[in-house]
Amino acid sequence: MQPHTQNWTQVTEFVMVGFAGVHEARLLFFTLFLTMYLFTLVENLAIIIVVSLDHRLRRPMYFFLTHLSCLEIWYTSVTVPKMLTGFIGVNGGKSISYSGCLSQLFIFTFLGATECFLLAAMAYDRYVAICMPLRYGALVSWGTCIRLAAACWLVGFLTPILPIYLMSQVIFCGPNIVDHFFCDASPLLALSCSDVTLKETADFLVSLAVLLVSSMVIAVSYGNIVWTLLHIRSAAERRKAFSTCAAHLTVVSLFYGTLFFMYVRTKVASSINFNKVVSVFYSIVTPMLNPLIYSLRNKEVKEALGRVFFKSWKGR
Repeated sequence: MQPHTQNWTQVTEFVMVGFAGVHEARLLFFTLFLTMYLFTLVENLAIIIVVSLDHRLRRPMYFFLTHLSCLEIWYTSVTVPKMLTGFIGVNGGKSISYSGCLSQLFIFTFLGATECFLLAAMAYDRYVAICMPLRYGALVSWGTCIRLAAACWLVGFLTPILPIYLMSQVIFCGPNIVDHFFCDASPLLALSCSDVTLKETADFLVSLAVLLVSSMVIAVSYGNIVWTLLHIRSAAERRKAFSTCAAHLTVVSLFYGTLFFMYVRTKVASSINFNKVVSVFYSIVTPMLNPLIYSLRNKEVKEALGRVFFKSWKGR
């Protein structure tokens, strides 16, 4: 590694390689990702509108669901539009400024951490609803929901501050070609001209802390839920109670499974192309699937969607 000298030229912009290996099929991939992106926007907007319009869904569980849907819209919008411009060769579509790259990484990390904490808050809501139904109104009041949601967003916002600060101290003197479709930490650090040990350690510890804290809340919540369900004598009541958790548990499994693999893994398992595939899954596919899971696995949401669209059709 070269010593730090004043003769180095600091990189002012990065160029995203994206999916360079699919150049001949770029229009096909552009259409695919654009469709997925628009589908994600429509689905999540539908959830937000339905929960807002249907008074039967004005409950804590759906309050958190609207926050999750808002987050999913922003989460995909941070990376997908820029990726799409790279596919169709728009001028500057593959380039991003140094400050823009750090901003994208900050927002993406912020939203990813916030989603972890929101899913944990939703797990706590289900735990109280099933394990302590008589105290549900007191423990999960609207005031509590607002404070929990605010805490999720605040802690999520604070999460990337140290990693981004350390990234801003990393020296990039060229090349500036990022082998990814957005500014993720690993491909950026691969371009560094300085020692990145501290930065890699901080990234690992922050990611591990977020995942472990939020997943522990979820694990404890569902552990108590399972214990409670096992003591319910009626099979019908057990199925009814578990059905309220099925959608959330499916979303948690998809999201945490990919995140644990992506950010808490050994370097031996690292592969740039495989990492891109995993990144597509948790940044594009999962936000698209979440509303489908909640609408297909939740009877109340399906009925509310039917009522809202029926009223809209009838109003014509």
